[in-house]
Amino acid sequence: MTRPCLPPLNSHASVRFAMPAGACDAHAHVFGPYARFPLSDERSYTPPENDAGRFVAHLDSLGLSRGVLVTASSQGDDNRNVLDALQVWPDRLRAVAVVRAHVSESALDALAQAGVRGARFNLYRHEGRAVYRNGAGIDDFRALAPRLKARGWHAQIWIHAPDIPALAPTLLATGIDLVIDHMGRMSASRGVDDAGFQYLCRLLAQGKAWAKLSGADRNSASGSPFSDIAAYAHALLRANADRLVWGSDWPHINYFEAQQVPDNGVLCNLLAQWMPDEALRHRVLVDNPARLYGFSPA
Repeated sequence: MTRPCLPPLNSHASVRFAMPAGACDAHAHVFGPYARFPLSDERSYTPPENDAGRFVAHLDSLGLSRGVLVTASSQGDDNRNVLDALQVWPDRLRAVAVVRAHVSESALDALAQAGVRGARFNLYRHEGRAVYRNGAGIDDFRALAPRLKARGWHAQIWIHAPDIPALAPTLLATGIDLVIDHMGRMSASRGVDDAGFQYLCRLLAQGKAWAKLSGADRNSASGSPFSDIAAYAHALLRANADRLVWGSDWPHINYFEAQQVPDNGVLCNLLAQWMPDEALRHRVLVDNPARLYGFSPA
């Protein structure tokens, strides 16, 4: 029996800057309705239902135009709820799916036609042990990367930045675009000079990877308003602002009883602190995700 996650907050702080037209939340998940799209029996957590309609309401409440849905590990490689959302909102949504090495060519083609633009690989480990069950792993990556690259997809990598250097030869050998989740899931307690995080910055600077300016709540040691994450965001922006996208991580899975679910408005307002320049925010919120996920010009 897995632990039930808390739901997202019903309201959020006001966004304190003008959201540009075409702005994108590039990392979120949807769950349910479970009568149609049940969770996998093999999972690490049990989220409440938060379907695509609620996600679109989340976008609207923050003034965001677009979103990218990522199939969560609690659903294994069942992408049906994400595909259903793409069918309903084809102009507003794109997706990153979970696929295994044995997936057929026709299935990949169908996913691409629906609006899937990448595949997620779960390489995140803590003290050498996998944190989440049911994700596609490094063997799936080796088998799939050439097939995904041929379709113009990227590989979204859920990994702890200190582990990137050891896996870099495998990840870089295929030439597929890499997108690193949640700033490399860097705990602020490690410091911005951490060798793995600095390696990630170099990959961005060399144009060999992208990163998501997401997960401030997960990486913070101090809690809301997550001021200890600014140094990491600034380092990534200095490395290569053209290789960054932002995501809220809605609906914030893996928050449990007695924990504080983050406020989406607070997370959004970090962007004005990290990027006070409006033109720079436009690049990260509009131009970069349009290029990475294949949205039409805003």
